[in-house]
Amino acid sequence: MKTRITELFGIEHPILQGGMHHVGLAELASAVSNAGGLGIITGLTQRTPELLAREIARCRAMTDKPFGVNLTFLPSVNPPDYPGYVKAIIEGGVKVVETAGNNPQKWLPALKDAGIKVIHKCTSVRHALKAESIGCDAISVDGFECGGHPGEDDIPNFILLPRAAEELTIPFVASGGMADGRSLVAALALGAEGMNMGTRFIATQEAPVHENVKRAIVAASELDTRLVMRPLRNTERVLTNAAVERLLQKERALGASITFEDILPEVAGVYPRIMQQGDMEAGAWSCGMVAGLIQDVPTVQQLIDRIMGEAHALITERLAGLAGQRSATLQNQERAFS
Repeated sequence: MKTRITELFGIEHPILQGGMHHVGLAELASAVSNAGGLGIITGLTQRTPELLAREIARCRAMTDKPFGVNLTFLPSVNPPDYPGYVKAIIEGGVKVVETAGNNPQKWLPALKDAGIKVIHKCTSVRHALKAESIGCDAISVDGFECGGHPGEDDIPNFILLPRAAEELTIPFVASGGMADGRSLVAALALGAEGMNMGTRFIATQEAPVHENVKRAIVAASELDTRLVMRPLRNTERVLTNAAVERLLQKERALGASITFEDILPEVAGVYPRIMQQGDMEAGAWSCGMVAGLIQDVPTVQQLIDRIMGEAHALITERLAGLAGQRSATLQNQERAFS
């Protein structure tokens, strides 16, 4: 299946793996790329640029297909060594960068000069238009359904994607609620050129996370996520657990006076304990509503093959059949009036 996204990134299928903290390691990124999609290493999961360089080299040893690096720009008193991370990406020969968080404009000249394509993650049309105006090559449009940070506008993809299609000239992918061939066909119908999956890729055999995490996603329904940190305007969609419910109770009790320090026990440094050790009550961790559509833990290859098979069947059989029915009806109507 060729779209503007497959052409832009040199991949076989219009399926991207989103950058995920302590999930986007070489094992998963290479598996996605080998299966025809675009795998993504999560840059800031690596504590230093030197470690990122090592992870890029590991991924390159596992695949000869294109893969990318996610680089999230966060406001911080002590910001990460962004120049060092950008240098590691360029010297590692990476050709795709997924940016997120703050405006990436400062870093675009260096990335562009190195021939790197930049896809920026946005949760609103206005931010997507800004990213287009500063020279990003593509957009990942994140709807309200997504795991992680959905922004503060609360616009689901059935509205957000057509609005993006109306306004953008550069290609974009749908992110949030994406899990199967139905997701891909719907995204294409709404104007996207592909889809980005996060939570669905965690529940795969190659995802380098504890089995408890994969089992939790499979067991969850679409009703089992919660929105936390709304009072701090740093909303995050997470899978519910005891720590998340404690966090929400603090938000209700403290109201507008809540600070980040009040919720540190539930959010600070919890990802290694969850993703690596399988401590499912350690704290809040990102998970999309799409968990309700995830029923198994296949290999990445099996998953992508299944998605593309479902998508082709929907397009060539069900939708083509419906179009054929309409054509026959119109012909009969024309005969009746002739």
